[in-house]
Order: sequence, then C-alpha cells, then structure tokens
Amino acid sequence: MSSQDGSGRGERPYDIVLFGATGFVGVLTARYLARSAPDGCRWALAGRSRAKLERLREELTADHPSCADLPLIEARADDPQALRGLAESARVVATTVGPYLWYGEPLVAACAGAGTDYLDLTGENEFVDLMYVHHEARARETGARLVHACGFDSVPGDLGVYFTVRQLPEGVPLRVDGFVRGNGTFSGGTFASALNAMSRGRQSLRAARQRRLHEPRVVGRRAHSPLGGPRYSAENHAWALPLPLLDRQIVTRSARALPRYGPDFRYRHYAAVKTLPMAVGGVIAVCALVGLAQVPAARRWLQRRLGPGEGPDAGRRAKSWFSVRFVGEGGGRTVYTEVSGGDPGYDETAKIFAEAALCLAFDELPPSSGQVTPAAAMGDALLDRLQKAGIRFRLAAQR
Repeated sequence: MSSQDGSGRGERPYDIVLFGATGFVGVLTARYLARSAPDGCRWALAGRSRAKLERLREELTADHPSCADLPLIEARADDPQALRGLAESARVVATTVGPYLWYGEPLVAACAGAGTDYLDLTGENEFVDLMYVHHEARARETGARLVHACGFDSVPGDLGVYFTVRQLPEGVPLRVDGFVRGNGTFSGGTFASALNAMSRGRQSLRAARQRRLHEPRVVGRRAHSPLGGPRYSAENHAWALPLPLLDRQIVTRSARALPRYGPDFRYRHYAAVKTLPMAVGGVIAVCALVGLAQVPAARRWLQRRLGPGEGPDAGRRAKSWFSVRFVGEGGGRTVYTEVSGGDPGYDETAKIFAEAALCLAFDELPPSSGQVTPAAAMGDALLDRLQKAGIRFRLAAQR
C-alpha cells in the first residue's frame, strides 16, 4: 500500500513526526526537513523537553520563517500513553532516540498498534530481531511498516546492493561483495549504542534464534550473508576486513523479499583498509574495545568520554566522506558499482533519514507491511530521492 492508504492515516494531523528532534542527529534531520520538506508537508517536532523543542523551533525559524508555527509534541520514550497518542497523530514517525534497545520498543509497539509507519537509525541487531518477534504480526494486521536502520546503517549498503543487482542478469545466482571506506567520526549516542551492542553478544544470539523460530522460510530461493575472513581485495587495492554489522542482515532480508535478487544470492560486507599495518591495528583496537565493553565499569567510563548529544562540529563533518564499492557477479557478467557521499554518520545520515520519511509519507510504493527493509519498502523511490539529494550511485565498470 502507499502511505496514503489504510487505517484513516490520510486524515491524521501530521504527515511526519520527528521524535528525538533535539538530539545531535535529530537537530540535523530537523534542519534538513526545514529546507527540503515540500509545501503542504505537515510535520512536527517531538521530544521529552518542551523548552528544548521551543529553542530548536526558534533556530529553524531564523532561517526558515515558515517554521514559526511548527507543532511541538512533548513525549518521553518511557511513556506508552504519550507515545500512543503521538503514533495515532502521524502517518510516519521517525525516531532518533537510542540506544534503541533501551528506549525504542514502546514507540515501535505504539506505531505497530496504530498502523503508523516507523523509521529509526538503529544498528543494533538484537533490537531489530526482538522487534520482529514482538511486533511484526501486529504491524502486518494494521498495515504499519517498521523500517529499521534508515541511516548510514544500513541504507548505502542495502540500496547499493539493490542498485548493483539491477545491473546484473535476472533469474541467475548472484554474488555481491561490498567494501566500505570513510573517515567520519561518531557522536555520544552512536558510541553508547555501539558499546551496548558489544556487551550483549549472548543476548544478541538468543534474539537471533528467537527470530528464526518466527520467521517463515523462503521456498525455492536462497539468500545468505556469510561473514567470511580477512583477505586482500585486488579490485580495491586494499585489505578487506569482514564487518559483523547489521548491514549484512538487512541486505539478506531484502534479497529474501525481492525475487529480482535471483534464486541463490550471497552478500559479504567488508571494511576496506589500504595497508596491512592499518588493518592489523584496526583489528586490535576493535578487539580491545569489545573486551572493555564486557566490563560494566570500563563500559561506563568509556561512555562518559563522549556524552549524549555530543558529536563532530560542522567543520569536521565538512571534511568527512564515505564510499561503498560493490563487486557483483552473475550470469557470466561482473559489475563494479559505488555509493558515495559526504559525512556518513551525521550529515548524510540526516539526509537519508529525512528523505526516507518523506518517501514513506508521499511516494507511491509497493505493497508492504510489518518489519521491512529500506530496499523492500521504498526501493526505486528512495533511490531516486537520494540521487537527487546528492548521494551518488554509479556503475563504475562492467565486463
């Protein structure tokens, strides 16, 4: 269904509500919507502090006078009644409030119950799997689309593979590898989410097992994403280090949902590192961080190094960039594609997040409901939006 249909959502007061609008990424997303939302878009700012929301509205109004009357909704992430009212008032709710494992489920439940499309920025596997187990069935009943990972996690990977698959023959086994490069930094909220995820290995495995018990099997087709091992990538002139991130699962779920990915699809996700010493140093640093995350006192100390709401300033973000290169093979053809843009974690994430919310609210989309990936929910429409917004998707070479 399109977002115009179902559950009387067209008559709701707001097309989009941005929850967590005063956080670091929330402010960037609000600024993007203030610049880019079409005339007639009914959107609102939501968060726990009305005073902070009012200050943000004043800041937006200074550059965009039309924001002077922007509605404000006061709601806390732990107040189910307030979140229910928020969800019932909107066609799309986009939330930046994380770590999602701590703060996210009440809003997912509210949107699933109200038939409201939901977007977040999570990179937390455990959270996504638990939301599937707890709320997928209800979302399917009401027509809600629950779309996780709508930022740098995991849209460049998901839509990059979607774009790559479209360059390959149909109806044949396909193999795609993705290689991530970039120089962005992270905010306090992102750091806290990462540390929390690193500390919960056993819980994440348990949630993944629960999901497999509930998930229907795809008959006649196969899609998988093995982690693989480190290797040298001649195509990228770099060392490829496997990334155990949510992107792998998101891409695999898109492949299971979309027959265009062929009868047998495989995806591998890597970080591309130019030199062997850098690769070894990176592995050591990540292992050390994972080890420290297992110790509560060490984890709390690390989290205090970068507080909530803190992040790179505009000058640092202006110098940041990302590139995800893909090698796709199938039917005797090989293609090389690339997705690239500016600051990955914040400026481009805010752009992706806002465009995804606008896409759900206004574009004609294929029928879907329940927990769906960005590619499965929005596909061509979001790809077109992101290209027009300055994120580059290109076919670099083929043979």
